[in-house]
Amino acid sequence: MDSEKTNLSQSSFAAEQSKDRASRRLVILTIRLLFITFMFAAAILPFIAGLNATNQTIDEVVIDHLGPLISTIAFAIIVLVIDIITPNKRLSAVLGVYLGLVAGLFAALAVSLLIDLIGDSWGLKRGDVAFQYLTLLKLVCGITLCYFSISIVFTTKDNLRLVLPYIEFTKKVRGIRPLLVDTSILIDGRIKQLATSKFIDAPLIIPQFVVNELHTLSDSQDKTKRERGRRGLSVLAVIRNSSQIELTIESSEITSSGVDRGLLDLAESCGYRVLTTDSNLQQVGQIEGITVLNLNDLSSAVRMQAVPGAVMQIEVVRMGESPKQGVGYLPDGTMVVIEDGGESVGEHVMIEVTNSLQTSAGRMIFANLAD
Repeated sequence: MDSEKTNLSQSSFAAEQSKDRASRRLVILTIRLLFITFMFAAAILPFIAGLNATNQTIDEVVIDHLGPLISTIAFAIIVLVIDIITPNKRLSAVLGVYLGLVAGLFAALAVSLLIDLIGDSWGLKRGDVAFQYLTLLKLVCGITLCYFSISIVFTTKDNLRLVLPYIEFTKKVRGIRPLLVDTSILIDGRIKQLATSKFIDAPLIIPQFVVNELHTLSDSQDKTKRERGRRGLSVLAVIRNSSQIELTIESSEITSSGVDRGLLDLAESCGYRVLTTDSNLQQVGQIEGITVLNLNDLSSAVRMQAVPGAVMQIEVVRMGESPKQGVGYLPDGTMVVIEDGGESVGEHVMIEVTNSLQTSAGRMIFANLAD
């Protein structure tokens, strides 16, 4: 019954994801078609106006307007190709290019006025060869200044607020800082109870690359990874459909090597916090000055140790460090080391808890085979 609910949750979440992607693609396709239509209309209008003129023949109109028509359509195609090959655009990058271009144009205007003063002092006229060289010099200086301005602003955008304090290249977070949810949190599953019980009142943000990693795990050939991935997708579907949880799936694609690196980069650029059960990710975040909350630290602070003598059923997945030991996992991923369970790999056995160890890396339970 639980597996059927899990499959239904996964299928509904996958259907919602595909529906959202399809709607976004449809909107983008409509915008591109409108852009091509408007650009073609703008290019064809002078051609039509020339045909309506009585003092020009059709051949003269074609000769006069064919070049601008082809150039306009070619420009529209180039813009469209650039838009298609750069699907993951960042507002900070676009704003940096725009400010750099504006600054370069103002600098080019100032240099152009200075060159014009020099030309007037030399008595140069518009038909002179030296005047043409000065015009070329103004054009080259303008392009160069625009290039350097864009390059400087784009590469130093993080320090630009020291000069322009009202310019902001990152999202400004007001109120409680949102929590970036790691893949391990969704697989762990305790986020459902924490969020619905209002112990976590901050907005939850799940990047798209975390969802993609869960899909990859759920399609894995390894049984353990496949079950963990499906569990994470099931938890994600439940908390997304909950009215008590403020959840946002951010369409941020991974731009660096690894999901952990992508989470840290996104948290640093947007001022978020990271929620995880991965102690390695927590240590890297502490080194880089990024707030990383480990759910296992909270668990070890509020949860009592497992009481010896508790009996439960578990599947022995693999051999332990010694031939007599077997290893199994609870539904939340907690590892259970079973003494004398090495001969029961692949079977469900009853165990009796003997000890429990809680660390930042996770929880480990030691048990014996029950009588």
